[in-house]
Amino acid sequence: MAGLIARADETALAASGLGCLDRCLPLLGGTDQVLRPLWVSLADGTGWEGALAEVRRGLRDAGAAPDSAPGSDCGAAAVLARSMLDAVPAARSAGALRSWADACSTAALRVHRLLDAGDDGMTPLVAAELRRQIRVLELLETDGDAVTGGLRQVLDVSTEGRRVLRAVVSRSRRSEVRAGSDGA
Repeated sequence: MAGLIARADETALAASGLGCLDRCLPLLGGTDQVLRPLWVSLADGTGWEGALAEVRRGLRDAGAAPDSAPGSDCGAAAVLARSMLDAVPAARSAGALRSWADACSTAALRVHRLLDAGDDGMTPLVAAELRRQIRVLELLETDGDAVTGGLRQVLDVSTEGRRVLRAVVSRSRRSEVRAGSDGA
């Protein structure tokens, strides 16, 4: 992963970080389209700072995802997801985006680890997220025209990952509710 991030250009770095954030969106309580302004800005190469402000407003207005109780695995995962959003660089420079993409990769893997109650080590959920992260960077590394073809495929990868995480979050919240009612 580190090698792919080191070789990635500005567009791939932004897509990598944005994809990690997009896949963790169910933890932030926003709609599936809340990150659209940043994806559009990435595709057309303009207005990143304005798009970022719009996204932050949209997620601030949405508030925390329901039942993201502090101290719970979902609550801890939501804090990590929020940190990805808070760290989005205001300017699309390769240096800032490289640092952000790397931090998002780590945070997204930690989110998936928190939500997968499997054995220590590489759980299926974490392995799938790592494959998605690698796929995103490979798509944009090999696609000469990343804006038209690669970004569409990156969005598809992120949408798939968001659906998976949404199901996991839902299952985790149901388990937390059952555990809470059993202890009451």
